[in-house]
Amino acid sequence: MSSRGPRIALVGAGGASFGPVMSLETALAEGLRGSTLVLVDINGERLEVARSAAQRMNEELGSPLTIESETDTAKGIEGADYIAMSVEAGRWERWKEDYAVPRKYGSPQDMAENGGPGGLFHSLRTINLVLRICALVEKSAPDALLINVTNPLSRVNLAINRSTKIKTIGMCPEFNLCMLRISSYLLMPRNKIAAKAAGMNHFTWIYELKNAQTGEDLFPKLKLHSEVFPFAHGKLVRSMFKKHGLYPASSDSHIGEYLPYEGENTRSNSKLFPYHKFSETECRMRVKLTEMYAKGKLRLPLRMMPRNIEGGIDVVEAAASGANAEFGSVNLPNTREQVPGLPEWAIVETPAKAANGEIIPKTAPRLPEELLNHMRLQYDIHDKIVESVLTRDPNPAFEALLEDPLSPPDRNSCKKMFDEMLALQKDALPFD
Repeated sequence: MSSRGPRIALVGAGGASFGPVMSLETALAEGLRGSTLVLVDINGERLEVARSAAQRMNEELGSPLTIESETDTAKGIEGADYIAMSVEAGRWERWKEDYAVPRKYGSPQDMAENGGPGGLFHSLRTINLVLRICALVEKSAPDALLINVTNPLSRVNLAINRSTKIKTIGMCPEFNLCMLRISSYLLMPRNKIAAKAAGMNHFTWIYELKNAQTGEDLFPKLKLHSEVFPFAHGKLVRSMFKKHGLYPASSDSHIGEYLPYEGENTRSNSKLFPYHKFSETECRMRVKLTEMYAKGKLRLPLRMMPRNIEGGIDVVEAAASGANAEFGSVNLPNTREQVPGLPEWAIVETPAKAANGEIIPKTAPRLPEELLNHMRLQYDIHDKIVESVLTRDPNPAFEALLEDPLSPPDRNSCKKMFDEMLALQKDALPFD
């Protein structure tokens, strides 16, 4: 590590939100002043926009970062102390296939990103890409801490842990975004609310919600809010909160990816409002805004932007300085039984702390058995998907498809759907 500060590489920096948000968070981090921020993306045009935006942020905030950019991933990560990664293989066209083809065969999936048959193929493509990047990390930056922000996060991190020696954690913005929503619901400043959540990424459950100053239990107020304002955070979230007494940290669309009754409860009508179309529109808008900002045609209230939404830079700041710090959600293997009742190899999401440069997950109380059973099934699916990629054999992936609660209704429909997806996406899949 440089005496001036760590070398931080952002792989996938040309993305609609990842690059700009992570660049902003780095520029705002007092503990990372003097660091080198390397923006890495194979799309040179998008990378130049991200670099220009990051440089302008740096100047506006008076942050003494050194900004570099690189289209060659191996060169960009060489010598990095920390690497944050958010990558995709053919994002929008593939997502449309992930959504439409399974539904043609009877799948009720709504989001098709992290779970269901669409999430399965997203996993296969993404893990295949990520592991190629990881091979470069092992060669060019073997001692770096890899912070993965790539979805499907828990499946990706499981594959990294099983096939490499890379030090890695997973970070996701969902918990932080949920806390901002709760803050607005309760009309309380975010820093006055103390919360703890545990579970599986995008299926994480807030089990403690208190006034940080008085210790008052805030669940009764949140319950009242959900009853008075029925559209707050969606029908499925309200239903699960009422049933289990725990508040889901993710939206309907995310937690519904793991539940067999998703279609009846998600807040959007998937036939009229497919999530990927909304997401693509939103991302194209973000790209346009970043382009306008990079060209000086737009000003942003940078100092008023919330910190640590995307996740990861606060971890880098704490690890680099050796400072003690607390994190609301970090994804790590369940080796300390942070979530009792789940396999030790499972990638679970819990609070964590930093001490002497080490990230230490905290242990949560045992979650309701019904929720654990949903997660156990998903982890069995994760296990098979990762096996499929590592062995380059599609059969474990097909077995995972048969287990998924959002798959087509019978084996024959599953087989037809699976074969069609294999043919459509063969160029991005790990199978010979």
